[in-house]
Amino acid sequence: MITQDALPGERQQTILRLLREHGRVMSAQLAVELQVSEDSIRRDLRELAAQGLCRKVHGGALPAAPAFPALAERHEKNHDRKLALARIAAAQVLPGELVFLDAGSTNSVIASCLPADQGVRVVTNAPDIALALIARPGIEVSLVGGRVDPRIGATVGAQALEAVAALRVDVCFVGTCAVDADAGIWAVDGEEATLKRALLAASSRCVVVATNDKLGAQASHRIGDVDQIDLLVVEADAPPAQVAAFERRGVALQRAAQH
Repeated sequence: MITQDALPGERQQTILRLLREHGRVMSAQLAVELQVSEDSIRRDLRELAAQGLCRKVHGGALPAAPAFPALAERHEKNHDRKLALARIAAAQVLPGELVFLDAGSTNSVIASCLPADQGVRVVTNAPDIALALIARPGIEVSLVGGRVDPRIGATVGAQALEAVAALRVDVCFVGTCAVDADAGIWAVDGEEATLKRALLAASSRCVVVATNDKLGAQASHRIGDVDQIDLLVVEADAPPAQVAAFERRGVALQRAAQH
């Protein structure tokens, strides 16, 4: 039980625990629970935000945006978890549909799970996904042109944006570094976010696949609202508070199988 006599360090650890459990914390509520003034809580949140441990917002705090590691590192990380998510995602594709696979390590795994005998056509702005699909002759693949951003491993810019805007996609898999029930879908780069917004506008259905670290987080560039998501696929052990927040917003949600 944390009391008003607790040291700031103890109090801050409790705040971080509550943030992990609930996906957000409010200063007024924390002041009551921890028996300190709101000024003390705001000071705690400022210190935690300065350490990169949370993101301070009006009235409280959100989890810090997940780190954006190198492309190769993202592809190697948590492969089994991503495979469980990818199997659910790939099952959403119907025979003969035109699919857009946005750049992303989980979307690369989705590419490997797509059926090769159902006339599925894939468009992607990720060269690594296009190369992987070339090895599967049952899937027709097209690569969107443009300038390749080495950090995200995808084409961006005016040429890519024009190509995406001209498409009529049945289902798109939008890669995201953060998604929050209230704050929406996020990207780390402005050009990337612009392309993803065009992709949402060009698609009949949108599927977002999110590992646990992306839930309840925000990044620097907003893509859109969660009501633009037709299906959110989450991990088997996704935090219940985060799942409940999306369900309250009316987002269709499916958990991956336990891996």
